[in-house]
Formats: sequence, structure tokens, C-alpha cells
Amino acid sequence: MGAAALCELLVVAVLVVRLAAGPTISDRIVALNAIATQITLSLVCLAVWADRSLYFDVGLWLGSFSYLGTLLWARFVERGLL
Repeated sequence: MGAAALCELLVVAVLVVRLAAGPTISDRIVALNAIATQITLSLVCLAVWADRSLYFDVGLWLGSFSYLGTLLWARFVERGLL
């Protein structure tokens, strides 16, 4: 499970490149949401590997609030406030 967590973090490194180089704001929002999802998965794998429920709680919190953040950013883009 530790290796799976590290692989998820490698995916995050690729997504950071997309976040920085995204040609549109929509690409950057999707990349940021995907980064949050990958980090959530990494935390869940780490929780199983380390047998610590605290990591799972943090991953669950991050997954919940990153989704809401993505909706807010999409609303700002839709209304033309960015």
C-alpha cells in the first residue's frame, strides 16, 4: 500500500505540470480537482498501510471540500468573475 501511495503522488507531479501550463482556466480547475482526488487516494492508501485512521479522516475531509471548491471555481468562471 505504501507503493500505491507513492504512485499516486507521482501522478500528482504530472498534474502539477498541467496546472501550471494549462492553456485555459477550465483546464487548471480540472487539474486542481484531479490533484485533490489523487492526494485523497494517496492518504487513504497511507492510512491502510500505516494502520492510522487519522490519515483516512484527513483524506475524507480533503475529498469533501475539494469537490465544493471545484464547484465554486466553476461558478466564478461561469459568471465571468475571473
